Amino acid sequence: MLQCHAYGPTQGHPELVTEIFQINGKPVLVENIPAQVCDRCGETIFSRETTERIRQLLQEPHSPARSIQVEVFAFQ
Repeated sequence: MLQCHAYGPTQGHPELVTEIFQINGKPVLVENIPAQVCDRCGETIFSRETTERIRQLLQEPHSPARSIQVEVFAFQ
């Protein structure tokens, strides 16, 4: 049972997800994040431990696993 922001207490399943974070205006991709995903709406929910590990990866000096080029589209 997980606590979804949209549906409240509901069922979910574990999944490894990819998220993009904005750090000082720069997009940073983090892959293979362990999360619970709501079975009803697909919302991704991270544990406190996972959130802290993401913070450490993004705030403390670490070398990225690799760099990629990303295409950017403007919605106008």
